Formats: sequence, C-alpha cells, structure tokens
Amino acid sequence: MMKKNFLLLLLLTLVFSSCKQKGEYEDIASVSENTSEVTWDKAQQFYLESINNSIAYLQELEKKGAHDERSKQIFIKARQEFKKAEPYASYLNPPVGHRVNGPALPVFLDDNGRTMPPVGLQKIEESIYDGGVSEVEFLSELEVTKGLMLALKENIQKRELNPERFFIATHQQLLRIISLSISGFDTPVSHLGFDESIVSLQSLLEVYNKSISGIIKEKNSSLDTEFRKNIAAAISFIEKDRNFETFDRFTFISDFMNPVTASWVAIRKESGLWEGTDNKPFNFDAPTFFEEDSFNVKYFMPAVNRNYSEQQIALGEKLFFDKNLSDNKKMACATCHIPEKAYADGLVANLDNLGKNLQRNTPTLINAAFQQNFFWDGRSENLMDQISSVFTNEKEFNTGVHQFSEDILQDPKYQPMLREAFGQISSRNTDIVKALSAYISSLVAFNSKFDRNIRGEENTFTAEEKHGFNLFMGKALCATCHFVPLTNGTVPPFFSETEREVIGVPETAENLQLDDDAGFYWMYEADLHKGMFKTPTVRNSALTAPYMHNGVYATLEEVMDFYNSGGGAGSGFDLPHQTLPFDELNLTEEEKNALVAYLKTLSDTEISKAESQHLIVNH
Repeated sequence: MMKKNFLLLLLLTLVFSSCKQKGEYEDIASVSENTSEVTWDKAQQFYLESINNSIAYLQELEKKGAHDERSKQIFIKARQEFKKAEPYASYLNPPVGHRVNGPALPVFLDDNGRTMPPVGLQKIEESIYDGGVSEVEFLSELEVTKGLMLALKENIQKRELNPERFFIATHQQLLRIISLSISGFDTPVSHLGFDESIVSLQSLLEVYNKSISGIIKEKNSSLDTEFRKNIAAAISFIEKDRNFETFDRFTFISDFMNPVTASWVAIRKESGLWEGTDNKPFNFDAPTFFEEDSFNVKYFMPAVNRNYSEQQIALGEKLFFDKNLSDNKKMACATCHIPEKAYADGLVANLDNLGKNLQRNTPTLINAAFQQNFFWDGRSENLMDQISSVFTNEKEFNTGVHQFSEDILQDPKYQPMLREAFGQISSRNTDIVKALSAYISSLVAFNSKFDRNIRGEENTFTAEEKHGFNLFMGKALCATCHFVPLTNGTVPPFFSETEREVIGVPETAENLQLDDDAGFYWMYEADLHKGMFKTPTVRNSALTAPYMHNGVYATLEEVMDFYNSGGGAGSGFDLPHQTLPFDELNLTEEEKNALVAYLKTLSDTEISKAESQHLIVNH
C-alpha cells in the first residue's frame, strides 16, 4: 500500500508540474481526403482514439498481469497505439509525455528530495520482458502510467489541433525516429523501435491524409506523390531487416529518412499554413536534421541574451583572449580553451591562478551552447551562469560579477566596441559576460566528414566508418546517451534537459579504484547522484584527449574498453545507481576499432582554425 501511494504521489507531482509548463501501409496510402479545405478535427480525433486505445491495452494488461504469455503482445499494441498519439500528446505536455515514454530510471524530486521509483512504458517493458516484479508492483506501474496517459488524453481533448501545433509535433516525431526509436532508447529491452518507426511513418501519412493532403495535391501534386513514395521507401527499407545489431542505420537515415524530412519541410512551405518560428530548437526550414543550421542556437541561450548581435560576438571574441579579465592578469578564457586544440587544452587538468591543478578536465567549447547545464557537475543552468562562475571562482578569474577591469575600460580598442555592442561604454561585468556568451555560442560546427556524408554532399565514408556509426547507434548503445545528431546529452526532441549519468569512472587508467569526485552529488547530497556527471558531446573527441571528467583515459581505445567491460560496475566497483543501459557490450576488437574510426569523422575544426588565423592578425 505504501508503494502504491508513493507512485500515486509521483503521478500527481508530474501532472501538476507539467501543467505549469508550456492497418497496412497500402491501405493508409490509398485513403486521402478529397478536399482543398483544411480541417483538423479528423487528425485530432486520430490522436485521441490512439491514446484511448493505448489506455485500453494497459487496462487489459491489468487483467493479464506481468507473467501471462499474452502480455507481451498486449504491451506491443499499447506501445504502438501510444506512438500514434505521441506527436500531439507529447507536444502538448512534454514532461508527462517524456515520463510515459522515458527511461526506466528513478525520478528525483528536487522540491522535497524524495526519489520516486521508475514508471512508464519502459518500466512496464522491463517488468514484462525481464520479470523480477510482483504483481502488486506491476499493477502500481500500470496504474501510474495509465494515469499519466489520462492526463495526456485530457490535453488532446481540450486543445484544438492547428497548423503550428501540427507541424511542430510532426517535426519532433521525425526526429524521434532517428534519435530514439532506431537507437534502442525507446525500447531498450524489447527492441521494438523498428516496428514503431513504421507505425510513426504510417501515422504521419494518415494524419496528412486527414488534414492537409487535399491542398498539397491541388498546389503541387508531384510533391504529394514524392512524399508518399519517400514514406513507402522508408517503410520498405525497415521491413527488410529489423535486427537490432545488423540494421543499417546510416543508409536508413541518409537515403530514406532525410528524403522524408526534406519532403515534409517542402509540404509545410507549400501549404502556406505556417511559416515556422524561431523560439524552438529547430530551424524548421532545414531540409534534414544534419544541416549546418538545423538547430537554432539562440533557443539554447538564456532569455536575457537571446538577441545578441554580431557586435557583441566580436567584442566577446576579443575578451576571450584578454588576461585582464582575471584578478592577477594571468588567466583568460583561452588559457584553458585553446582554439588550435578544438577549444580544449589537451591536458588532464589545466592550472589555476596559483599554478596548481584544477579539479577537472577542460571540455571543448565547440557546440557547447547546445546544452541545458554546464560544468561537469552540471552546477550552472546556462552559459552566462557558467561564465559568471569562472569570474567569481577564487581559483580562476577571482573577480566579482559586478567588478569591472579598469584596464579594459582604459583600453582605447574596447571603447568603440563597447559602444557598438551595448550603446555605451559599459561599467558592468554583466555586459562582458553577455559578450563572452555570445561569442561562445557562435562556435558552432556541423560540417564534419560525418555530416557531409550523412546529408549526401559527398560519398567518402569508408566501410569501417559506416560500421562504426551503425554500432554507435545500435549494439554499442552510445546514442542512447549521446543523442544523434548533436551527439551530446541534451535530450531530443524538446532539448529542455541535458542528461547526467553515473558511469563509474576510475581514479586511474588501471581501473582499480573508483574516482572520489562525487560530481552532481553536491547539489542535493542524494545517494542517487554520487559520481554523476553531465553527458558531454563526442564531436571533436578525436581532438580533445584525454577523456572523462578527470582526464583518466589518454586514448579513445581506452574509453571503448571501459564501456565494453560495463563501466565502473564491470570493473568491480560498488555502484548501485550506475545508469549505463547495459552490463557489458561484448564488442570485438574490430567493432571497437570501427567505433573509434567513426568518432574521428566527427572532427570539425573549421571554426577554431578560422578564429585562430583571425586572432593572430588582430591580437
């Protein structure tokens, strides 16, 4: 009874907190509404019926229990019906949608410090496929998940579907296929993601038929035909091989999902119903999720600095290299973040202002803006807060947030730049922090060998590199933490949180003792968080050795060995809260080498080289 009440409390907490935040393919393809007038009620009804069906299957599971031989098939149907409703249901209520179909991990409630047991479809999946739960526990999981779905159902009923909601929700679902379904993130035990990708594609076509297909046929019938062919081709490719370890994800994305996405973007433009928005993570005009401008960097910036200017970027660039920002005039941002080294430093740990080792390894700043928390322990919520913390850290700049360097004020080079950036000669470090934040946010690079190949601009990927990507997205489970396409821990498709993980990093490369850095534990002192660190990007990882928060591993090969053996738990460390989604990976030497080969294709130093050459001239 206590656990049941505990889970019900979780349901109420999640629903309340979210309120505070904003058949066969041929059968589907043959049906189309023959009208050029767009009505949304049929599409909305489709979403509503689907969530109702999913709830009904959960009710059926309540009768069968976790151990009935028919429970797996009922669960599969429940998930597939949820997948049909997911675009609109989760768009309307992201926190609840994510909890229904999020990882089966405990939920820490920061308002009261309590840790709630995992719930949702992924937890139900564990209970059915792996067993180990009592029927009472299973019924509690079903009850809470059903309650969350009822909250989603209420949202669908009350909020009318319109063009903006429709196109954003669909864009998010297309990314889910690429990032979550085919990587195993959605269904880590059953690997149902391929079948569910088919369901998502079929459902997209069905709601298209029930809404805007008439006007697209009228305006551009060839586009309508192209879209249908692309959907059919993508489904056909999945149907040829649904094996989790052998499925060719690289080809599926580059040759099939990219055309689907491109034709959908073209349909949205052709419809003339919605022009897009700049307050979401996406550039809705980008034809794929792998373009240089597919993501809207300003979405990730703090609200007070989303409208930064080119002048502020230029000022931030100059300040980045200025040691006058620090109290003893010995440290600049570039002391630890060196452009020639992909804005890292190549050291286990850099030196503080007294010449002693800092606590942690220096991460790259390239694409650093695409996160929702900063520092290895995630103690800063945004980029400006991270920069301010460097100013106030007694081991780094050791200056107050409002303390301004007189040397900078007196430097004649800065005076016109300050006027251009802020309309006046600033006397506050807050403006300096804004300028530095603007500059760092400009360090965006998505033009690596991988990017150029996945979007079809060139065909230079070797068989080993392609194999490495498929392992990264499949057997090696890398992409369940380093989400494609950003390849960091910021969770798609909402990008509202950056994951932290407990992986059990050792003190030395001999893997004999657990590192004593507690990481995120400092925040709440909850055992769940001991040794928890932010998931970093793996872009430019070939250029930013050594690795992990403590720089313990000198090579990518050592990192592969660590994960292959099961992280810290695989080394024998006592880690009851390790979050790796596997015990060990059983990768062969050939497979580990292929993974390293793929990671090397993510190197992109165009920005750092360009910036370095520019700064050599100007400084």
